[in-house]
Amino acid sequence: MDIQDTYLTLTEPSPEILFKEKNSKFFGYAFPITSEEEVKVHIENLKKQHFSARHWCYAYQIGTTKIQYRANDDGEPNNSAGMPIYGQIQSFGVTNVLVVVVRYFGGIKLGVGGLITAYKTGAQMALEESQIIEKTIDVHFLVQFDYKNMNKVMRVIKEKNLNIVSQKMEEDCEIEIATRKKNAKTIFDIFEALFEVKIKEI
Repeated sequence: MDIQDTYLTLTEPSPEILFKEKNSKFFGYAFPITSEEEVKVHIENLKKQHFSARHWCYAYQIGTTKIQYRANDDGEPNNSAGMPIYGQIQSFGVTNVLVVVVRYFGGIKLGVGGLITAYKTGAQMALEESQIIEKTIDVHFLVQFDYKNMNKVMRVIKEKNLNIVSQKMEEDCEIEIATRKKNAKTIFDIFEALFEVKIKEI
C-alpha cells in the first residue's frame, strides 16, 4: 500500500490580486498558515487595510491526515463566497492555507451565480500567483538510551539519514528524530530491535 506522505502548501503569502466584476472589486490573497490563530491575524490585518470594503470572505484548510477547514461567507448569501473559495483550495490540492477575497461593492448586484463565479475567480487567481511547494509529512520519534549506547543509535541516524529535531545528551540520552511517514515503521522497528534502546512516537 502506498502511503501518502507529501502535501502541497504555499512558501509565502501570494501577491495581492484584483478582479473586477460590474463595478465590484475583489481583492484576493492566499497565506500559508498552521493554526486558526493565524487566520484571525490575517483577517484583522486585511480589515485594517481594506477598512471601507463590504465583505471579507475566506476559507482555510489546516492539516494533512486530520483535516480542519472552514468557509466563511461574511454576510454574502449562503455558500456564495466561502465555499467557492474553499473549492479552489481543494482543486489546487493545497493545505495549511488561508484564502481571503475582499469585496468592495460597486452598486450593481451580481446575484448568487455571479458572486460564486467572482469569489471562485478571486481565489483561483490568488492561488495561481502563489508559490506552491511539496512538503513531506513527517513522523516524530523520541529515542531514549544510556550514554554508552550512543554510537549504535547515532549509526542508525546517520545510515538512515534521519533528521535530528532536538537532543539531550547526559547520563540518560534523548534524541527526537523525524522521518518521512512512509519510512516510519521501518525506522521504529530498527530502533525497537536495538538492545537497551527505547523508542516512542510523539
